[in-house]
Amino acid sequence: MPELSRFFNIVVRMFYSDQSEHNKPHVHVEYNEFRAVVGLDGELLAGHLPTKQWRLLLGWITLHEEELYIAWNQAVRNEPFGKVAPLN
Repeated sequence: MPELSRFFNIVVRMFYSDQSEHNKPHVHVEYNEFRAVVGLDGELLAGHLPTKQWRLLLGWITLHEEELYIAWNQAVRNEPFGKVAPLN
């Protein structure tokens, strides 16, 4: 699964053609042993993240919403997408 971004040990990924399970634009997130699937609207679809990392992720999604939807649309069409800037 291609990596979209990595910041503060949070890894954000997006699958190609990943519409069957959740039917909404989303990312897959890893932080240490935690895993979550999060809609681009900020809805937690599956899993769990610690509160601090959850807040960081939501801030990042808000800052990069337009880029994330562009990446999602490319991924749905099985087209490569670029990385999204991390939080610094």
